[in-house]
Amino acid sequence: MQTNFTAEQLRDPGIAASNQVLRTCVHCGFCTATCPTFVLLGDELDSPRGRIYLIKDMLESGRPATEDVARHVDRCLSCLSCMTTCPSGVHYMHLVDHARAVIEKTYVRPWHDRFLRSVLAAVLPHPGRMRAALAAARLGRPFVGLLPAGSVPGKRLRAMLALAPARLPGRSTLDGARVHKAEVTRRARVALLDGCAQRVLDPAINDATIRLLTRLGVEVVVARGAGCCGALTHHMGRHDPAMASARANIDAWTRETEGEGLDGIIVNTSGCGTTVKDYGFMFRSEPSPWRERAERVSALAVDISEFLSRIGYQPTREPPGLTVAYHSACSLQHGQRVTTEPKALLRKAGFRVVEPAEGHLCCGSAGTYNLLQPEIATRLRARKLENIRATKPDLIAAGNIGCLTQLAGGGVPAVHTVQLLDWMTGGPEPAALGAVATSSPAAR
Repeated sequence: MQTNFTAEQLRDPGIAASNQVLRTCVHCGFCTATCPTFVLLGDELDSPRGRIYLIKDMLESGRPATEDVARHVDRCLSCLSCMTTCPSGVHYMHLVDHARAVIEKTYVRPWHDRFLRSVLAAVLPHPGRMRAALAAARLGRPFVGLLPAGSVPGKRLRAMLALAPARLPGRSTLDGARVHKAEVTRRARVALLDGCAQRVLDPAINDATIRLLTRLGVEVVVARGAGCCGALTHHMGRHDPAMASARANIDAWTRETEGEGLDGIIVNTSGCGTTVKDYGFMFRSEPSPWRERAERVSALAVDISEFLSRIGYQPTREPPGLTVAYHSACSLQHGQRVTTEPKALLRKAGFRVVEPAEGHLCCGSAGTYNLLQPEIATRLRARKLENIRATKPDLIAAGNIGCLTQLAGGGVPAVHTVQLLDWMTGGPEPAALGAVATSSPAAR
């Protein structure tokens, strides 16, 4: 694709990076076939190719973002399916992230949109605030019928209340910064990103990760000062808060690498993993030593399934006799290109793994997308659940808390992959399985 940026524009690191992405695109349109919003809406501007044209025009002109540009970019899930499909290697993620930052700076959104985005950015990355907000949401659920169903604010508030769990898990006894010693001879030392939303919505996932790794001889460090990866604010175009979150993590993990050392930084939420692995790019224009530290962190970041495959996971229980529909989170299969490891581990653990049709299409979670674009997210959820139920599984396995929350309540229990792997090496039965698991040989 030909671009027409001035020399002055190209001195901006964001413009320079976007220029490289734009010039890689050859207009082929392969991306449209695998884009969830184009599949649903059939609008070229709601496809990656259409958005690329909109973003190109906005950046080249230097004008503030228009309502039209904001609307179509907002509808992008950042599922990155287009990057898997693209034969030219267009790094759409970096382009759309830059576009969102420009939109955030130059476009004046309606008041209710600005307010909701500010609330989400202020609450979701902070576990204490999020827990308080979810407790308040539970009190508000009985009154959801009073909210206007036809307005944008009403639809979003309804979506927020619907997604709030009926019962909030208590804080884990393993939560907080500390070192979890290996139960047998130490073979590795890793840091675990304990994150933000997952700690509130399902702390059992981090617990299972810690139990499983320490059981396998891995010392697990939850570093003091580390927290939200920055993805939630980054994908809303809020550059400074995202960089602040990333900087705190980089600082915390650098202390560990320069201390006793780390063999990896384990991430068990694939949306976070995609962002942490991109820290090197995010800090490409930062002065030393931040750029080098970010690159080192990105190189150490690894999904839990990658790490377990690397160290040789082995189950100790009898096969459970359960059929698992594996839902490949977009951030894992498209963002990190991790596709075979989770399925291989589940099969090794004794599960029968089935893959639903249209596995490349997003479930509609996508960070805050199901709150900001509830209509599209609901349609994608229904489509995903229909494909999953067609495989007649006993349960769903996925590696991302957003997907698990989105697919909950769909008639099939949804469990994090690491909880199943922990169970098959002596850990507790995942609570979400209920009667399905207790009737299996492994639970007896």
